[in-house]
Amino acid sequence: MEAVAKLRNCPMSARKMRLVAEIVRGKKVDDALNLLRYTKKEAAGWMEKVIVSAIANWEYKQNMAANADDHDLFIKTVLVDEAGMLKRFRPAPHGRAHRIRKRSNHVTLVVENKIPLEVDYVLTDEEE
Repeated sequence: MEAVAKLRNCPMSARKMRLVAEIVRGKKVDDALNLLRYTKKEAAGWMEKVIVSAIANWEYKQNMAANADDHDLFIKTVLVDEAGMLKRFRPAPHGRAHRIRKRSNHVTLVVENKIPLEVDYVLTDEEE
């Protein structure tokens, strides 16, 4: 079973976030968190929050009955898309103005477990 976590309007360019997304894509969740903890990029802090949120979403989908540590959760997909842009102007020489584009991005992260969950078999009226 998989769970999704989204980060919307992160105030950083998508190009910078994609560098960190490449580091964690396809890794186990524990390994990804350890890698991000020692990565010196600002995007690593944002990505760590998204992964922790995805783990919490996965546990919630299991009705809080399953612990993420017992199942091998891995990062299935990480998508980093461009979001809206704030456009500002900065004074330039000779009375001109230069445009400053403050970029932002959206991150979508999907985690999935490698070990299938044990499903309790429920008898229906016909089988009883």
